[in-house]
Amino acid sequence: MNEQRIGKILIVDDNEDLLKAAKIFLKRHFAQVDTETNPDLLPILTHNENYDVILLDMNFTKDVSSGQEGFYWLDRILELDPSAVVVLITAYGDVNLAVRAIKEGATDFVLKPWENERLLATLNSALQLRQKKLEVNLLKDQKQTLQQDIDNKFKDIIGQSPVMQKVFETIERVAATDANVLILGENGTGKELIARAIHRNSRRSREAFVGVDLGSITNTLFESELFGHKKGSFTDAKEDRAGRFEQAHKGTLFLDEIGNLPLPLQAKLLAALQNRQVTRVGANRPVDVNIRLISATNMPVYNMVYDNTFRQDLLYRINTIEITLPPLRERVEDIPLLADHFIGYYSKKYNKDIRKASEPLIKRMTKYHWPGNIRELQHSIERAVIMSNHNVLQPEDLFLQKMGQPEKSEENVSLEHLNIEDVERILIRKALQKHNGHITRAAEELGLTRSSLYRRLEKYGL
Repeated sequence: MNEQRIGKILIVDDNEDLLKAAKIFLKRHFAQVDTETNPDLLPILTHNENYDVILLDMNFTKDVSSGQEGFYWLDRILELDPSAVVVLITAYGDVNLAVRAIKEGATDFVLKPWENERLLATLNSALQLRQKKLEVNLLKDQKQTLQQDIDNKFKDIIGQSPVMQKVFETIERVAATDANVLILGENGTGKELIARAIHRNSRRSREAFVGVDLGSITNTLFESELFGHKKGSFTDAKEDRAGRFEQAHKGTLFLDEIGNLPLPLQAKLLAALQNRQVTRVGANRPVDVNIRLISATNMPVYNMVYDNTFRQDLLYRINTIEITLPPLRERVEDIPLLADHFIGYYSKKYNKDIRKASEPLIKRMTKYHWPGNIRELQHSIERAVIMSNHNVLQPEDLFLQKMGQPEKSEENVSLEHLNIEDVERILIRKALQKHNGHITRAAEELGLTRSSLYRRLEKYGL
């Protein structure tokens, strides 16, 4: 029976006895019935909850007969939410007052004392109107979204901050060219989205966009994956296969995590880029390729050139144009936009009625450091949408308490209270501090390769 009740009702009246009686009756018919004696709290109440119907008294203690307070709060409610459905109530039956109320945006008008069945019928009609309004608004939003998708060159990238506007300007300038682009930025900042936006706005947009995560390719499979192979060239080569260079012919090749490549493979990649030819493993004849190259990394490639772990000539080859993506902590103006986007997406995916984040939650998110950037925000919102029982996400719904707190001092930390990842994080940080951030020396001290250390830095957000 409870599952069949729908609708959220808010009743605002200065008569506490009326509120109690109304709530006892209406909670048998609606999913949620809230009451409030103080109309000054209406902005807060309507901000933190999406009510289907607001039952509003026209006369409070300041003015007991004219209805002016009711009209004032009617205007405020409709200003805050133009689709709100408001039913005004008063003890004074005045036809002219009722007509004026309807003209100014009220859905209906009821007299005190009311008959319960009459009140129920009025609220049910108002609830149906609210649902129709929401459906109309949804259709308008869908139409607007479709139009924006047509007009918006960067439809997958959300951001209005000045730093992102500069990124958009750079994309517009370079997209139409065939210049090689290097995208720099921390993990989770959206480097692949930028690469796809460049491709989508280029003259190659009708051709393939082929992405390769170089960080996940083993050294032994590098040539086969990028350059292809002939049947029988090695044990698992059961048929001829084109590599990623050939697959991207006339289109765009996106080499993600290019900073992970060891030096010997960097030399092979450089040769392919310089000659614009690849030779499949097991073949003798090279194949011409025509690709637009976009690369990305979260590693400090200029420091790596200084450390002789990244070839300078390869860096010159791939970074004709450079785009640096800011971390989320440097574009906090975009956090509310990103939160709204992910709330909408995951509410639809998980069939939840969650429409926005509360103002306290927004404030909390803008103060958080976000070491995992947009990816961390996305995963946090997804988890919150799944677990929340609210229509409006609250601070307690987002699990930032532990993540957002300053880390404990690492001096004299007792190892019996730490897990292996905590210990590893502390050791890496101390090694970096000891060697003033010098990656190679820190890696040697820890007994790790540079690639292994970089992976751990990414893992721990260091």
